[in-house]
Amino acid sequence: MSDAMSGDAVDRILKQWARERPDLDVSPMGVIGRLSRCAALLSQRLDAVFAEYGLSGWEFDVLATLRRAGAPYQLAPTELFSSLMVTSGTMTHRLKVLEAKGWIARVASAQDARSTLVKLSGEGLALVERALEGHVANERAILSALPARSVDALEKRLAELLAALETPRG
Repeated sequence: MSDAMSGDAVDRILKQWARERPDLDVSPMGVIGRLSRCAALLSQRLDAVFAEYGLSGWEFDVLATLRRAGAPYQLAPTELFSSLMVTSGTMTHRLKVLEAKGWIARVASAQDARSTLVKLSGEGLALVERALEGHVANERAILSALPARSVDALEKRLAELLAALETPRG
C-alpha cells in the first residue's frame, strides 16, 4: 500500500497513538509532526543546491545576510549573530572558516576604531549572487507542487504561527 493510500508517516503515528492511548487527544502532534518532517525534508533539498556552489546552509546564511544588508555588504559581528540566531561563539568559529575561504574579511569600523566589521569579499559577493539565484529557483521548484492559492494560504498561516511563537510567554 502506498503512502498516498495509507496517509503519511504522521498519520501512521497518530493512528498508533489513538490505538495505544485512546483517552489522549494527540491531534497537536499532527501539525507539529508535519512541520518537523517538512523542515527536515526542506533542509535536504536546500542543502543539495547549496552544495552545488560549494556551500553549506550556514555558509549561505552568513553570506546572504551580509548581501542583503546592502552595499558595502558589512555588519558588526553582533548584528550578524543576532540576525542568524546563533551564539557569539558559534559566530566566531563560522567567521574564521569563511575568512579562511576568502569569502569575508574583517575590516576596521570607520565609526569606532576599536571595533571590526565583517564584510563580504569580492569573491564572497560573486559566490552569494550565483548561489542566491539557484536557491530562489530551488525554492520556487519546491513550492510549485502546490497551487499558488495554497502557497499564499500556507504563508499566511505560518506567519500567524510564527508570530504566536515569537510572542514572549507569561
